[in-house]
Amino acid sequence: MASLLEIRDLLALRGRMDAQQLSSTLHTSRSMIDAMLCRMEAMGKVMRVQEEATGCLTGSCKQCPEGKSACQQEWWTLC
Repeated sequence: MASLLEIRDLLALRGRMDAQQLSSTLHTSRSMIDAMLCRMEAMGKVMRVQEEATGCLTGSCKQCPEGKSACQQEWWTLC
């Protein structure tokens, strides 16, 4: 299981990562990584950065049935 320090160190080395990348790199479940990131966000150690999807002009992509909200990238970075 990963620790908060390992997440912090990995973000410091790579700059920004999404939760799935962190989960794969640290061999920890996605739900555990999400919980740890939320805790670190509450402590003011990391911040969530949402990237707008520029490929979805109409708001309903043919590639993703969830629509535009599924195309938005969510990254995590150190504060």
